[in-house]
Amino acid sequence: MRILSGCQPTASLHLGNYFGAVRQFIDLQEKVHAEGGDAFYFLADYHALTTVRDADTLARQTHDWALAYLALGLDPDKATLFRQSDVPHVCELAWVFSTVTPMGLLQRCHSYKDKVQAGISPDHGLFAYPVLMAADILIVRSSHVPVGDDQKQHLEVTRDIALKFNQTYRNVFPLPDAFIPKDFGKIPGVDGRKMSGSYGNSIPIFGAEKKTRKTIMSIVTDSKGVDEPKEPEGNTVFELFKLVASQEQVDDLAARFRAPGLGYGHAKQEFFEAFMDHFGPYRKRREELEGKPDYVEDVLQAGAERARAEADETMALVRDATGVSRRIS
Repeated sequence: MRILSGCQPTASLHLGNYFGAVRQFIDLQEKVHAEGGDAFYFLADYHALTTVRDADTLARQTHDWALAYLALGLDPDKATLFRQSDVPHVCELAWVFSTVTPMGLLQRCHSYKDKVQAGISPDHGLFAYPVLMAADILIVRSSHVPVGDDQKQHLEVTRDIALKFNQTYRNVFPLPDAFIPKDFGKIPGVDGRKMSGSYGNSIPIFGAEKKTRKTIMSIVTDSKGVDEPKEPEGNTVFELFKLVASQEQVDDLAARFRAPGLGYGHAKQEFFEAFMDHFGPYRKRREELEGKPDYVEDVLQAGAERARAEADETMALVRDATGVSRRIS
């Protein structure tokens, strides 16, 4: 098994990123390593260019995400972590793929439609996002890709592009399968919508303690008072609490939600305390890594070297199949 996945470093890593993706990546590294496979994880800074237009911000956030991955448990001896831009082969492959990708395939992608409807100005990068994603996945000829519901269509597009290339030239690429991680459902943000850095409703895992508490205390709730019973299931505070608390704590809070006497302020405070307990060791580890910037960069460069070695092999096959760079003797 060879898996690959990545995240855009467009905002601070938050609860939704962790439970929706990163925690599964770290769990998978153990499984894949034990089976003798490969796990590749990348920081998608090329993709981030569709929304981040400040050089210093992009560089800092990409480094911060590398810190976060390592602090949360990614082991460079069991998985390959690299910056997307350190493997420029993906852009070459994306261009090759763009020459065999039907326009209609991209026009049907819901992610592009959703972002345009949300007011994001459309450009070619946003429209061609699935082609670059296909190149990310196939540059190391991945067999499995961890995806959530919002990315399933893009993996289907990747399979379509790989099939089209193979039919046009010859069989070079596998058709990667989805690896569906544990479903935590939609992680709600402080406003009740899906948690997203672009919505400004997220709870960063490594934010300053006072700011984190302020963010948690700002969670939007209904108007029920202390003396009114409340239904825990579906309640934003309770749903977030379930992510970081023990089952015993969850059962206890659920019972107190359903009985008079619990105010939302107290529930939010309990969530804050459970949040800090859960992520405390990771936050400490990140502080230690902040003092070792050379180590973090060494990990990224070693990962990039491994990824480039795979990408070199892939592009040699692609160039030979297409005739690009082939010399006539």
